[in-house]
Amino acid sequence: MPEALAALGLRPLSARSVVASVLLGTHPPRLPTAALVELCRRFGISPGTTRVALSRMVAAGELAAEDGHYRLVGQALLSRQRTQDNALDPPAAPWAGAWRMAVVISGGRAAADRVELRRAFADARFAQWREGVWLRPDNLGRSAAPPLAGSPVRWMTVEPDDDPAALAAELWDLPGWAARSEAILAAGPEEPGDLVAERPEWAAATFAAAAATLRHLRTDPLLPAALSSPDWPADRLRARYQRYLEAIQRLVRHLSAA
Repeated sequence: MPEALAALGLRPLSARSVVASVLLGTHPPRLPTAALVELCRRFGISPGTTRVALSRMVAAGELAAEDGHYRLVGQALLSRQRTQDNALDPPAAPWAGAWRMAVVISGGRAAADRVELRRAFADARFAQWREGVWLRPDNLGRSAAPPLAGSPVRWMTVEPDDDPAALAAELWDLPGWAARSEAILAAGPEEPGDLVAERPEWAAATFAAAAATLRHLRTDPLLPAALSSPDWPADRLRARYQRYLEAIQRLVRHLSAA
């Protein structure tokens, strides 16, 4: 499995990546220091390296240290956790053919503000049609709109005159997304097994496969069925990731109780 994952261009996870990933998958996102250090050790990361990474994450405002535990506190990571949860259990509403359009109505924004605006739209599964114009089918409910407090955006509900499936294909690389999905599914195990008993190398590879699966799911455009292929692989990815997550959580509970 490690060779197959490497063929996808996936690099070994750093201590920060392991810590962030396991906390993002934990509710509430708080774990004992010893469990985080031991988890990283099983992935070939020394305790010293892990403790340095933890200290840096605290200094960066991503974690808080309390009573021998670390807890996610950074807004960026907490927002990512919400996006991740939506990727695994996306909101859905009946789709009657309408689209939501957002038009950014002011220019002259700072580069950092433009980056943040793009990130917010991407996290909400909007695609940029033209500069400052973002679209998606209105099938996720209004609660799925990106949080844009203070941003000069005008919202509209529209319906294309021509083929909406063609518009979706213009906005998203659907064949590319599906092909990457199939490659990730082929590279990882169907069943992760008992990560407590498995050799550390297998646990590390499973963790990497889970991270790759989730990272890809966060880019699923979450289209209504009428606009995606009948064999769209997102549900298979979600089911696979759920099995990975359950195995990883059993390992984390074991390490936390040790």
